[in-house]
Order: sequence, then structure tokens, then C-alpha cells
Amino acid sequence: MSKKVDYIIIGQGLAGSAVALHLLNMGKRMVVFDAYFKNSASQIAAGLFNPITGKNMVKTWLADEMFTYLHEFYPMVEVLTNRKFFFPQPIYHPFSSVKEQNEWMARSSDPGVKDYIAEISTHSQLNGIKDDFGGVMIAKGGYIDTKKYLAGVRSLLLEKEALVEELFIEEDLQPSSDRVEYRGYEAEGIIFCTGTQSLENKWFGWVPIISLKGETLTVKGGGFGNHVVNRGVYIVPQGDSVYNVGATYQFRDTTPAISNSAKEELIEKLKMVVDFDFEIVGQDWGMRPTTHDRRVVIGSHPKFDRLVFFNGLGTKGVSISPYFAKVLAEWLEDKKQLNKEVDINRYKFVN
Repeated sequence: MSKKVDYIIIGQGLAGSAVALHLLNMGKRMVVFDAYFKNSASQIAAGLFNPITGKNMVKTWLADEMFTYLHEFYPMVEVLTNRKFFFPQPIYHPFSSVKEQNEWMARSSDPGVKDYIAEISTHSQLNGIKDDFGGVMIAKGGYIDTKKYLAGVRSLLLEKEALVEELFIEEDLQPSSDRVEYRGYEAEGIIFCTGTQSLENKWFGWVPIISLKGETLTVKGGGFGNHVVNRGVYIVPQGDSVYNVGATYQFRDTTPAISNSAKEELIEKLKMVVDFDFEIVGQDWGMRPTTHDRRVVIGSHPKFDRLVFFNGLGTKGVSISPYFAKVLAEWLEDKKQLNKEVDINRYKFVN
């Protein structure tokens, strides 16, 4: 006899965890199928959330909505899981020139940006950082300890008997017009939150998810306290003068291993930001699921509407996952309309 639930979720990374938490909050019954994968993007991520990003330091798309919500979401999950993993704090961006300093002074009056500026300085702020021209403290940023967050959600799901720690076997899924059945479970729908593994999925392999490899370093030495610094590379404190440094963006390299080229790139960029000696104590890699338009993908299969897709979080999964998991849950349960920019229907279905 099948065990009935409302939803089956495949994957317990940043996407799957956020979806599970929102559906639990709605009182829904679910089961999550997940086999731990060390090099998932979620497991190696530094956990940075930053509203002002990119080479041109522009405000993230939907920053007002996403950053307001994540500052509510993660503290709530800390209470639910009884774990501390959320560290909101300004992110320091050192200036490289007087020109950049002046540009930021001008931008500080921009109504769309000023709320994200905690402070602008015209002189050095942090020992150990090359910031002769000062820098800007970006407000509403910070980081989460992704491993503690995911482990906390995992424990919560286990406690609720809502997690099965095994690989998803797609041949065992039986979808129909009114339900899905999978390995002894019957549900209203199944939600795929599988990152780059979706490329091999028989139902959603047509969605053009791109594997974006990222590598990070763990370094020790010198230091500048518990500040988060972001210029060319991010530098996130881990305690005891240990920092997580990243990340590379490698579209063509899909080799499942660390590389010397990435290591050299990160060392070179780090030396441009810090003025203390450091040693490398670790290097890691992971594959991020992204899209050509850098927008998350949400929606159901064109022929099997009980099969649902949530993917494409890219490099901003910590920022994106809470808000868009909420969007997904409300779309499923309250039938709220999806933003066309994230709707799966922006892609052509290939059978």
C-alpha cells in the first residue's frame, strides 16, 4: 500500500531545502529523496549573500524583495533547527582608485542604491587589506554557513521522517494526470531540485541548464578579523585567521576535480586585495546550475503537469532560494501566477 504525501522533493541542496521548509510551514506532507554529494554547489559554497554584485557593482535583480525576505527566512530556520548559521553583516568593497571612490560618492544619492550603502570611506578601513583609497560597506549582506544550514534542515527532515537518503531512480517514477507514484509513495506532485544533474533527467533534460564550475581556496594567515571582503574575489572568515576565498567561473571546464589554473587565479586575485602572507590549507570545487539569462527556472512539465522543476540558482543560491521557494510554494498551493522571467515556458520543449 502506498504512503500518501502531498509532495515528493528530489534533492536537498539550497533549492530543495528551501522548498521543503516552505511546504512544511504550509502544513504539507512530503518526503525528500537525497543522496549526499560532497561536490554539490551547495556544499562548497561560501554562503555569501550580497545585494550589489558583478564587475560593475550593480544592484541584484529583485534585490529589494529577495534580501528583505532572506533576513526573515534564515533566522526563522535557525530557530527551527536550533543551529547558528546566519551571519548578517556589511560587505567591504575596497576602492581601487580615486575615480571609483568618486563614482560611489555620486551613487550614494541614488534612491535605488542608497539603502544598500552602510558607509563610504575615503581612507583605509581594515588592517591587512589594500584599501589606500578607502571603500564602501555594502549593507544587507553577509553569509550563511551552508554546511550547518543544510545539516540542520537534514536533521529536521529526518526527525519528521520526511527524508530518504538514497539516489533518485527515474525509471521508478510513474506519473499520471492526477498523481505521481515513486517507490511506495503517492503524491500530488514531484519537485525536481537537482541542480546540474537535471541535464541527465529524462523529463527535464531539455531545459538549458548550464554547468558552471567554481573552485575555492581555504587560506590561513594574517587576517582582518571577521569582516567579509569582496573585490575580484570574496574573502569570508571561518575563524582562527582562516578564510574561504573564491570563486572561479569556469564554463568550459567540467572536470570533476580541482585545478592548478584555478588555484593560481585565486592566489593572484587574493594578493591584489590583501597585504599579509597566507598559506593554502584547502581547495575545493563544485558545479553550479545556471542559465543563459541568469534567471531561476520554475514550472511544470508541458505534458506531465505533476512534474515540477526548480533550478538555475547559479552563483546566488543563498540569496535566491528563500524567495523563489516561496514563489514556487505559492504557485503550487495558491495558484499565484509566475513571473514570466522565471517561468519554464520561456524555453521551448523538446520531446
